[in-house]
Amino acid sequence: MDHVVVVGAGQAGASCVAKLRSGGFDGAVTLIGAETVPPYQRPPLSKAYLLGDMTLDRLFLRPESYYADQNITLRLGAEVTHIDVTAQTVHLGPEAISYSDLVLATGSSPRRLPASIGGALDGVFVVRDLADVDAMAGHFAPDKRVLIVGGGYIGLEAAAVASKRGLNVTLVEMSDRILQRVAAPETSDFFRDLHRAHGVDIREGVGLSRLTGTTAVTGAELSDGSTLDVDFVVVGVGITPGTALAEAAGIDIDNGIKTDAQGRTSAPHVWAAGDCASFPYRGTRIRLESVPNAIDQAECVAENIMGAGVDYVAKPWFWSDQYDVKLQIAGLNTGYDRVVTRDGGAAKSFWYYAGDTLLAVDAANDPRGYMIGKRLIEAGKSAPADVVADPESDLKALLK
Repeated sequence: MDHVVVVGAGQAGASCVAKLRSGGFDGAVTLIGAETVPPYQRPPLSKAYLLGDMTLDRLFLRPESYYADQNITLRLGAEVTHIDVTAQTVHLGPEAISYSDLVLATGSSPRRLPASIGGALDGVFVVRDLADVDAMAGHFAPDKRVLIVGGGYIGLEAAAVASKRGLNVTLVEMSDRILQRVAAPETSDFFRDLHRAHGVDIREGVGLSRLTGTTAVTGAELSDGSTLDVDFVVVGVGITPGTALAEAAGIDIDNGIKTDAQGRTSAPHVWAAGDCASFPYRGTRIRLESVPNAIDQAECVAENIMGAGVDYVAKPWFWSDQYDVKLQIAGLNTGYDRVVTRDGGAAKSFWYYAGDTLLAVDAANDPRGYMIGKRLIEAGKSAPADVVADPESDLKALLK
């Protein structure tokens, strides 16, 4: 009998098994997750859940009863120790599970600070899963002093939550500016001003030399020679794709688990989707770290397991919530040579171009700009820069 085994019970894994069942797959389905709770949403962890605005049960992607109702075997708190691609088995210690198709949805893990600079001290946290957020939640109390290491979206979201909870927040970013890896200076300027208006001490071009403390962190020494007294630290310095199982099994790795356009890896009957997978995109190879990609790519893999034979066509979009600002991002800005700002007062958007070609849009409290930009990019169309720059222009007319 056909048996699809999915390793990784995050957004991609949960989306894959759900699509198999909704698509009519009637073989056995097993979803294996290292955590002890059913698949859940990760973006609200560091925002609504940490703020206490969302309860645990509301995090769950589906009620736990769904998996039994759909005849999906849910193996929680289970660690896959290795994969035998020749025997087509997944091993949980001494237990071997045979598969007809295997989907690796192993996600990613946060980069941690080296123990040599204090990364192993108590009170040093990363933001990735439920256990991480539960462990740090008690520290988010008024007047506590928190150091955020890293000025990407994870670090900025953590800083926003801490500021809203009344903490004293310092954020350090070793690059010249926050969001330098992912956004234009205009977007960086917008969010720097936003955070400073909420009392966050942002220090750019400043790295962390080391954390101090005996068993728990009590302070930090920065690369500019300054020191800080801190009660705890949140580290947001990027993630690493979960490739260890695949690599040990001899599966090709290329900035993630390498797949073809339909999600197949180099091993027969093994597929990959989500944060862990890299795939062909417009003549190059990329890996996307986003919920929409995890869902769409995993559903495409499920369809292809059932014989659809369709290529995955990524439609990159992302979001970030900070204070009362919702940032929505459409497209990928790689290769841009200019940015056009549309300033509608409370609504601002930043449009990335390569020559006259629209590549991406960063829209801050500008859902109309985001929606129109996204539709243009997906249709392979561009918007005249002078029209975009004029806040009185009718962007919707560009879609005609």
